[in-house]
Formats: sequence, structure tokens, C-alpha cells
Amino acid sequence: MNTLPKEEAARAILARNDRGGYTVPTDRLYPFQWNWDSAFVAMGFAVFDVARAYRELERLVEGQWDDGMIPHIVFHAPSDTYFPGPDVWGTRHRVPTSGITQPPVFGMALRHVHEAALASGTAGAAERTTVLFQAALRSHRWWLSARDPDGLGLVSILHPWESGSDNSPAWDQALARVPTTTTTAIRRKDTGHVDASMRPRDEDYQRFIHLVDTYRDCGWDPARQWAAAPFKVADVQMTAILARATADLIYLAESLGTDDEKAELARMHARLCDGLAGRWRPALSRFVDLDLIAGRDIEEPTQAAFIPLVALELDAAQRDAATAEIERWLDGMVVGVPSTPAFSPAFEPKRYWRGPVWAVVNWLICDGLRLNGAEDLARRIERTTVRAIENAGFCEYFDPTTGEGLGGDTFSWTAAAYMVLGRRT
Repeated sequence: MNTLPKEEAARAILARNDRGGYTVPTDRLYPFQWNWDSAFVAMGFAVFDVARAYRELERLVEGQWDDGMIPHIVFHAPSDTYFPGPDVWGTRHRVPTSGITQPPVFGMALRHVHEAALASGTAGAAERTTVLFQAALRSHRWWLSARDPDGLGLVSILHPWESGSDNSPAWDQALARVPTTTTTAIRRKDTGHVDASMRPRDEDYQRFIHLVDTYRDCGWDPARQWAAAPFKVADVQMTAILARATADLIYLAESLGTDDEKAELARMHARLCDGLAGRWRPALSRFVDLDLIAGRDIEEPTQAAFIPLVALELDAAQRDAATAEIERWLDGMVVGVPSTPAFSPAFEPKRYWRGPVWAVVNWLICDGLRLNGAEDLARRIERTTVRAIENAGFCEYFDPTTGEGLGGDTFSWTAAAYMVLGRRT
């Protein structure tokens, strides 16, 4: 196994951000445990400490709700450097959590950690994986019941924060219908840690908190939230990650699951892949989201358009079109794949999910490219990502036009991505 130039620094960041079995994304800006961050971090830990990788996932499911949802934040310990905190969410869970979720990378991470455990001969791997497998299965059941009640084969987000791509241009029209009025006093903390030009605008935050108020008033009941939601988008990124994670649970079920669980997962996987396949648009050479309230495709180009490659094996025409489109997005960029392409009117190379490059998004896209036989393109994207991290540091995200590091620094999932992607290049 090759040693990466900055591997010691990457490990030091994970150690610095360790809070006792769980990892914060970065100090102060994000002082709690985040759902999909921890899944990627667990895969990073698996490179050198499998037992700690398991612990990351185990601490995350301490926050799992009785209905199966894994929240997007688990507030293990108090902090006053982040808004909205547990008082705003008011979820009344046995462990303080937020009331919404995030991309379900958990199942992907569990397979990754389990395979690392087997390769290293880690004791107790089957037992630890089995407990987490059951948690993942409960989570996937929640997704399909709570977020695809109409059986579309597409799971929906009810808040932009759930997508992980908070202020993506994909949400602009749907979010514009959400009122800016709130019953919660907004006390933004993020712009005290990071320049406001890199963060969502105040108006975005007013709409984000309006949604939190709405769902808190529903008592966080999934059926009531679904009925009341002023923002409801069937998201191809979320659906693709769930489909891929389901495939990874199917793999684990071969040795750790029952016949009934294998059959249930197979049905889930078929439903999600069928729904996802229907979102391909040949005229755009990519996949598109669906605004369920407006009943229209969301054609704004964002990184979500390529995440379905992680779950679907495209036919030759689709594969050629998708890879050519990714090449178009990479043209002229120092590092790609940008979260919004430079040819889009919405492109802002420094503002959060409106242009910057995220190492973990590239990780997913490259996994999808490999699944679809585009090894050379995957390796090229990984090389530029690793180079950007080595040049700019373990930043939250990067300006695609310059490679400049942006957002928070000493970022856990960027350190994890560096260790995993660096071994592939």
C-alpha cells in the first residue's frame, strides 16, 4: 500500500476532530456529528483503524429514531457555535438530534468497513457488522415508507439540508415558493467562522428555518410532514445513494442476513433502480430531479446529475453521453467536478454548492464512472482532487477555477477522501 505525502496530516485531522468515538466535520463551524460526513469518515478510518471505523458508525446510530430515520445531526455534546441547535429542532428524541436526514451513505460505508475488517483479520467484525446491518435496514425501510409513499421508486427530500447540497441551484425555484417568515429567531453562526461570500445567503436561511418550523409543528411525524411540505423534491442524488447502499446491503446479507431480508432488499433495489432509470434525459445527457409540487423536471445542472452512475450500469449510448458531459464540465477547470458547471448562469465558484468542488462528491462520481467502465476519467478526476488537497490543504471545498481551498479547514471528510482516493491514483 502506497504512503501518501500528506497521510500523516490527514490522520492528525481525524484525531483532532475526534470527540470520543465520533468525529465532527471541523471544529466550531460544525461541532456535532453529521450523518453522511461520518459515513465517509468511517471509510477513511478503515484505511488504518478498523475498530475506530466501526465506532464512528455505532455512535451515529445512537441517534437513530425508533421509526428507522438516521438524523442528519446527532448532538452528543452541547456547543454554542452552531445554529440551529437542539432547542430549535425540538425533536424530543432520547439523544438530542435534528429532525431531518441526509444522504444514506451509511450502507456503503458499512460494506467498506466490513471488507476492511475481513482483510485485516479484525476480531468481532461479523458481530459488529450484523448490528449495524440491522440499523441500516431499518433506515432503508424508513426511506421507502416515509419518503416514497406513492411508490415512484424515487425518494424525496423535504428540506434542502437533507440533500447535503444545501443551497444548490437545483432548489432555487422550489425554494422560492417557501415563505421567508419564521417563528424562530435566526442567529447564524456560520458566517462568524467562514466568509459570507462562501455561504448561503440570509434569504436562503430564512426559508430553511421556515421549513424547520413547519415540520416541528407537525411533531416530526413523517405523514404529517409529507402532507404539509411546501418543498418536496424527488432527488436523484439521494435515490442513487440509497440504491447503491441497498446493493451493498444485499452483498452483506449474503453472509449476515436472512432469506426474507435478502428478498426485501432485492425488491427495494429494483424499485429504486427502476425509478432512477426513468430520470435520464437524453437531450441533456444527464439525470434530473423532479419537483413533486410543481410536477416538473428540475433541469438546472448540478453534480447530482451524475451521482446515479454509482447505482446504475448505463447502456453504451448513455455512458458515452454522460462521460462526454462530465468532460464538458471539466473543460477549463483546475479541479473538477464543479457542483455547478461554469456554463450555468448560476455558477459561483466560491459559494458553497453553487460551483465549488467537493472531494466526497468526486469520490461518488468516480465510483460511478468505474462501475460504468470509465476508469481513465475516474482516475483523472481523483488525481486532480488529491492534488488540490495537497496544494491547498484539507479544506471543506475548492474553487474549480483556481484550486483555492474554501469554507472550513481541517475538514474530516476531506482527510478521509484524501486517504481513500489517493490510493487509487
